[in-house]
Amino acid sequence: MTELPLFPVTTVGSWPRSPDLQGAQRELRYGRMTRAEFDRVADRDVEQVIRLQEEAGCDLVTDGELRRDNFYSFVSQKLAGVRLMTLSEMLDVVEDKAGFEHLLQTLDVPAYAISTPVCVGRLERLEPLVLDDYRFTRLHTTRAVKVTLPGPYLLMRAMFVPEVTREVYDTKEALADAVVRLLRDEVASLAAAGADFVQLDEPVLTELAFSPGNTRTFMCAALAARRDPAEELALAVSLINRVVEDMPVRIGVHVCRGNWSRDESTLLRGSYAALTPYLEQINAAQLVLEYATARAGELLAFGSKEIGLGVVNPRTDTVETPDEICAAVERAQALYPDDRIFLNPDCGFGTFSRRPMNSEAIALAKIRSMVSAARILRQA
Repeated sequence: MTELPLFPVTTVGSWPRSPDLQGAQRELRYGRMTRAEFDRVADRDVEQVIRLQEEAGCDLVTDGELRRDNFYSFVSQKLAGVRLMTLSEMLDVVEDKAGFEHLLQTLDVPAYAISTPVCVGRLERLEPLVLDDYRFTRLHTTRAVKVTLPGPYLLMRAMFVPEVTREVYDTKEALADAVVRLLRDEVASLAAAGADFVQLDEPVLTELAFSPGNTRTFMCAALAARRDPAEELALAVSLINRVVEDMPVRIGVHVCRGNWSRDESTLLRGSYAALTPYLEQINAAQLVLEYATARAGELLAFGSKEIGLGVVNPRTDTVETPDEICAAVERAQALYPDDRIFLNPDCGFGTFSRRPMNSEAIALAKIRSMVSAARILRQA
């Protein structure tokens, strides 16, 4: 494992895609481009984003999730039994069409802009989910490498659409068992290949904690009917822990409040306090949490875990200053020892390929500001 300095600087994963790459993703999806042709475009862009992170001073780099349409939909290319559907296409299969249309209209989500993977058959791995992407990244950097994966609860919720999934998996828990097996195989492969950090993305946990009653939010187009939120959160913890049990690699779990719109009024609001009993039970070294937005509430400690501290907001044009970032870290130092504080944005800069939260220039400026702050903190 690559040794990291104090206050390591990293990203949550995603990066804005170039117009060429967005075009290639579209051509690949509709069968007008081969995978080899797509990879030639993607390889070039991934090499570039690695160089940008290195030059900016990131200690822990990612591939920018550039090969993905979004942070979880890409599994449709890797798994048998999964169909990628735009939100408008999902209207053709869900029973509550009026409710789903209202959901999209009220949450600033164009139905054409975002796709989600739907389980339509038995899940089987056709190829590794991200292992090949990690190997490519490893070949092009000497820095520590973070690999991001959708978490098991997120995938279960996103992929279980009762109208089509129940033909193969009677319940979302049955689907979850298949998802856990797939993710365990992937994490084990990444650990064996030398990955420094594996991050599981579980943003939908906040939807459970903060949505009143049975109100649905857009969070990852999660449509699966839910039981009592406390039962669902316990299920989520169980699934994550089953995936990471005995894995010899640093595991992080990312939890945010949504990153599909720059209009913060459409995103979830609430303190992590509502999730604390569950987050403390997750057997991960690190919690990667957003704290650069007032919507996140007060800074909290979570047992002996590391914190991936969100210190810049990926959805704003304003670049946080090193002094502002240092002040945020100093507040965290009251709760965490220095060697358990990582610096990162609240979420990705390009979570959804066709709906980036910011430009590459602003993303780079925010990373450079984090790096400057880390250098100041290391000299303190």
